[in-house]
Amino acid sequence: MKPIFISHAAYQDSLIERLNLYYSGGSFVIANQDWHLVAKLWITDLSYITSLLQDYYDARGPQPRDPASMLRSYLLFLMTKPEIGITQWVNEMIRVPYYAIISGFEPGDIPGVGTFYDFFKRLWAADGNNLKSSKQKRKRKPKKGKKKGEKAPTTTPGKVKRLVDWVIRHAAKKTDLPFDRLFHFFQSQILTVSAKLGLLGDTNALSVAGDGTPIVTAAYPRSKPTCNCHAQGLAKCNHPRIYSQPDCDTGWDSARERFFYGYHLYMLTAANSPYDLPLYPRLHPASRHDAISFVLSSVEFSQRFTLGMVDKVILDAAHDAGAIYDLLLHQNIKPFIDLNVRSTKNLEFDSDIKISPNGIPICPSSKEMKHYGFDHSQKRHKWRCPMMKNRTANSCPKPCSTAKYGRTFHTYSRDNPRLFPEIPRNSPNWKITYKRRTTSERSNKREKIDYKLESGRHRSTKMWYIRIYGIMMCQHMDAWYAHLKEDLKVLKKLIFSQAV
Repeated sequence: MKPIFISHAAYQDSLIERLNLYYSGGSFVIANQDWHLVAKLWITDLSYITSLLQDYYDARGPQPRDPASMLRSYLLFLMTKPEIGITQWVNEMIRVPYYAIISGFEPGDIPGVGTFYDFFKRLWAADGNNLKSSKQKRKRKPKKGKKKGEKAPTTTPGKVKRLVDWVIRHAAKKTDLPFDRLFHFFQSQILTVSAKLGLLGDTNALSVAGDGTPIVTAAYPRSKPTCNCHAQGLAKCNHPRIYSQPDCDTGWDSARERFFYGYHLYMLTAANSPYDLPLYPRLHPASRHDAISFVLSSVEFSQRFTLGMVDKVILDAAHDAGAIYDLLLHQNIKPFIDLNVRSTKNLEFDSDIKISPNGIPICPSSKEMKHYGFDHSQKRHKWRCPMMKNRTANSCPKPCSTAKYGRTFHTYSRDNPRLFPEIPRNSPNWKITYKRRTTSERSNKREKIDYKLESGRHRSTKMWYIRIYGIMMCQHMDAWYAHLKEDLKVLKKLIFSQAV
């Protein structure tokens, strides 16, 4: 049968009724440490999930569980016991009826483990549980970075440029992905609320930060052979194998300086959010470089995000590739990317002026010239002689120009947007904007440390995406609770007769 739609107001009424019924006969007591759970779920309307999944339930059969209550229970599980599994969570709701009531269930009538996984299956818009086929070539380890903190290099030179050229040619073509159903619900019911509360920053000129983080799923790859070479005495062969986690592979963790098996999670975050709120997650193979992950993630996000316009993208030096600048400028987005200095030599020009690896002109006296503004009409930067004082006095012992104003030099953003960005890297505006890049690292920390993302014992990409999106919803609910905390104190007095 189709699920019955239960409004959020009906859930709120049943919550008060059950708490009064099962706790102290109409005058229940709630501990302070549990109040935030009630408050977060009280203000979060999840009823749309029932309408979204209506078509994915059969017309006949037993009455299904309320999808909103199933999702609410899963979010409660992530808030309270993220280190255990679904089986243990079902047992926890049986032992602690309080969790069942907050979820929206009647104590003693708890859904089973299989019911949860039937619900998860309907959140995934594909028949298979993974993005790739289980049958693949034997996977090899990637190269590791030579220095601490250095990313593993891309597999082939020019890969980022070829990928950017391809996505620009096919930018209008949107490919449906199995997790689109999850993002649709997340955007329409979660991101929309955060945007209305002003927790994402200015959505008409949104600033987005991006960063990748390793997700360890297993100690080593698990696979089965498709041949009998081992029985014939051949220790190694190149025949395909059947992998239990086909979307995972081995990557290099530059922070911990070790190899790991799993995913490379690339997260786009609202850079101006006071709560470091996530916007779009994408699971890539562990061996994939940050630059490749960003190109794919940003294009998918731009095709799906409908709440505003992205104005700035803030990235670290791992994304410092000319092709990424070309992609962002093609999308009318201002890039704020830290410079990855590849050389200590100055670039030679036809004139006697050289360019430092940081994109600053060097005068014939080997001094960095002073920036003197940006000409928006011609898209060029103006640089002045560093020895000029009071606009007319030149203190250089060997001046290279007889002009009273001093030597000037222009650099054009169109010539090299990487070295000559519209906002210079040494300007206060650039530094203030770039400070917000760490919001992506703080968001990743919340997911991995606070919500124990890697504690999920999943073998499918489907379940990893469901866990990630669930944690992202919890992050936004935490922000709503902190933002509305004073208003919720009044609500607490109205709803509950006693508080401890």
